[in-house]
Amino acid sequence: MTARGILIAAPRSGSGKTTITLGLQRALVRRGLGVRGLKCGPDYIDPAFHAAATGAPSANLDSYAMPDALLAGIAGAAAEAAEIIVAEGSMGLFDGVPGAEGHTGASADIAALLGWPVVLVVDVSGQAQSAGAVALGCMLYDPRIRIAGVILNKVASERHRRLAAAGMEKVGLPVFGALPREASLILPERHLGLVQAGETADLHARLDALAEAIAAAVDLDMVISAATATTLPVSAKAGPALPAPGKRIAIARDAAFSFVYPHVEAGWRDQGAELLPFSPLADEPPPESCDACWLPGGYPELHAGRIAAASRFLAGLCTFAQTRPVHGECGGYMVLGKGLTDAEGVHHAMAGLLSVETSFAKRKMNLGYRNAVLEVDGPLGPAGQRLNGHEFHYASIVSQGEDPPLAMVSDPHGSAPTAAGSRRGLVTGSFFHAIAVREEA
Repeated sequence: MTARGILIAAPRSGSGKTTITLGLQRALVRRGLGVRGLKCGPDYIDPAFHAAATGAPSANLDSYAMPDALLAGIAGAAAEAAEIIVAEGSMGLFDGVPGAEGHTGASADIAALLGWPVVLVVDVSGQAQSAGAVALGCMLYDPRIRIAGVILNKVASERHRRLAAAGMEKVGLPVFGALPREASLILPERHLGLVQAGETADLHARLDALAEAIAAAVDLDMVISAATATTLPVSAKAGPALPAPGKRIAIARDAAFSFVYPHVEAGWRDQGAELLPFSPLADEPPPESCDACWLPGGYPELHAGRIAAASRFLAGLCTFAQTRPVHGECGGYMVLGKGLTDAEGVHHAMAGLLSVETSFAKRKMNLGYRNAVLEVDGPLGPAGQRLNGHEFHYASIVSQGEDPPLAMVSDPHGSAPTAAGSRRGLVTGSFFHAIAVREEA
């Protein structure tokens, strides 16, 4: 079975892509279809919502950070296990960074690569027929892709709907449906995006409400008919996205440590690794039977007091690090450091395995793709290994300390490489989230 697919995208962020994607996914599941979700770009949170909406795993597709073979492997695995893929774009449909043709990080790259038509979500608040001009621009901007139809969002009245639909008719775009502005359908958010799926109260009731709203406002038959076959690029079989840091990997997993890409974990398992989760918030140390420990990103700043008081976790982590590698990404990096200052300005002692000190008291967003070259052998690979990834955090470094850097990091816009992260003994960490080994140019 090779599923047909569609990509839900929008001209800009904030148009309602996630809400409509989740509602469509759940509504199609309630029709009895086998549905898989996929998410364009470096996003940890939305795939977990897709999984909740569909009852099946979701993953990321990143045209900047992933080679074609890896993209094809992820999409192919989803297509083999479903009847329809409802993928979600990121930001605006064409928003990306400087990169090779088809590898800019734009959602349009994914639609073009996999042959999926785009269903365009257009926020029509503050406009009516003019929304048709916006949609026309999206139709003409990139000849690689096809806009199959539109869903109007944030419609104020029936008259408003008719006027906006008239604009779409003028440019030859079918309207699959129109949703009113309804605050109760909005999912709760925090500083890095939506509150995580596992923390959202009454999540399945919310998803059912979204599905009912979508089924009432959108012609699901038109959406299903718009989906086309998934076309996988002819490419060599992909290797793992990242090398497995061990054969038995202790991986922190709870409300404070949850940002792990599904394709990375799948790649580790394909290499024969076993992943053993443990919960620092439950004061659990890394399992002694493991030969590597991974502290993912997440929200340690929201739980800093509990982490500082988790004596069994901290002592077990320090003992583990004496003989086996430990790596921390973003939030995990903050916990490996000497201390973390929370949003209220309260300082909390952390593991002290690295000399870095971080603070969430003065928030400053750091966001974007990063290209890293490792300075030393470690859990991410050998010295000189080139990696693609990204940063997304509001915390800042108060003191880097005396530890040497883990990597030299640059961005796709041609910035000069700068030192990033820290290393000491078998312990490494940085704000860099690794996505895949970078292919040589």
